[in-house]
Amino acid sequence: MGQQSFTDVEYGGRRKVSKREQFLDVMEEIIPWDEWVNLVKPHYYAGERGRPPVGIEKMLRMYLLQSWFNLSDEGVEDAVFDSYAMRKFMKLDFMQENAPDATTLLHFRRILEESALGKAMFEAINRALEAGGHFMRGGTIVDATIISAPASVKNADKKRDEEMTSTRKGSNWHFGMKAHVGVDAGSGLIHSLVTTTASVQDVTQAHRLLREDDHAVYGDNGYAGLEKRPEMQDDAKKSGIRFDINGRKGKIYRGGLTVSSFWAREMDRMKSRVRSKVEFVFRYIKVEFGYRKTRYRGLKKNENRLFILAASANLLTCVRAGRSI
Repeated sequence: MGQQSFTDVEYGGRRKVSKREQFLDVMEEIIPWDEWVNLVKPHYYAGERGRPPVGIEKMLRMYLLQSWFNLSDEGVEDAVFDSYAMRKFMKLDFMQENAPDATTLLHFRRILEESALGKAMFEAINRALEAGGHFMRGGTIVDATIISAPASVKNADKKRDEEMTSTRKGSNWHFGMKAHVGVDAGSGLIHSLVTTTASVQDVTQAHRLLREDDHAVYGDNGYAGLEKRPEMQDDAKKSGIRFDINGRKGKIYRGGLTVSSFWAREMDRMKSRVRSKVEFVFRYIKVEFGYRKTRYRGLKKNENRLFILAASANLLTCVRAGRSI
């Protein structure tokens, strides 16, 4: 930001740095800014007429703040004015310029959504992690999580989002969408992401989450019978995969403790130890980034944000595991 202001000097004398600022400092260091900016540049305003557009990197930083802290367009604008940590992350000096307004952010977000740049950024991060040897290959954990959508009809159209549907989990009904992920069994990094409406069964999307060189697939009992599905049997490579799918608890524990049931339980626990890595992924997306409920209508807009959050989760996984990127 150039020369320090009085605010920078004052905040530099604090005895404690907030968790928000620590998180933003980490993301500042690990995000490949130049590569992401170059991905956006062909789709951004040329600036040949009228007022010069706001810089791509500044808008990208504002959009990431919105995604990480699950804020509305107006909410992130207010937060940047209110938070020193966010202002520092955006490299803003209020003596020279103000933060972009909510409408400017809205237009930038639509560029990302219409051009599927969230997926492009996710793939760029994964290529860098692959080149650094972070993916171990050989096995994939498949799982899905429900992202709830507003069920209220108190809106201008007087109806719910038409791309969202209801599904039953246990004894509860949920309205929304599903995020299906394929996670590297060795490193716990996300390598595949597919979004569908909530009523789509998990097992029907598993083949889209596997890689060419996978030799094993891990999943919960929602993927029972995966090896019998035509998309697996009709593929020469996928039909040879080892399927380590957790059994249904009622079937394993029925009949009391016998030698066979004991070993069935132990095998199930061993599968669960590997499969549990996917829960860290969902924790990042739904707890740390707060994306438990959709913010936009339709799958495409929400998918774009999920790809950004998946890329961010991969970066954080590496940093917190002590791996250099």
